[in-house]
Amino acid sequence: MPVDLPRAEARTRTRTDVAPEERTTLETEGPWCTVVWNDPVNLMSYVVFVFRRYFGYSRVVAEQLMMQVHEDGRAIVSRGSREKAETDVQAMHSFGLQSTIEKAGES
Repeated sequence: MPVDLPRAEARTRTRTDVAPEERTTLETEGPWCTVVWNDPVNLMSYVVFVFRRYFGYSRVVAEQLMMQVHEDGRAIVSRGSREKAETDVQAMHSFGLQSTIEKAGES
């Protein structure tokens, strides 16, 4: 036997609530970065290969990014929507590279 419970109005929100469609826009819009991290496993030449193959970077750009990963421990290899950054992170994982996503400006 179903119980009929009173429900709140759909429009009832506090001032700090964000509408679902606004929340989605805030999460997916804006600059997101794909970060590749240094690891002791992959050869520098392999990292250059991955950057050239996946991102289409020239040899010079790929080598500069690889050196940044090697010397600084990380490098931002792409920027864009959250969905694009998540796709890039997944691709880096498939190549065996350690990679994460972060909001631009949070580093």
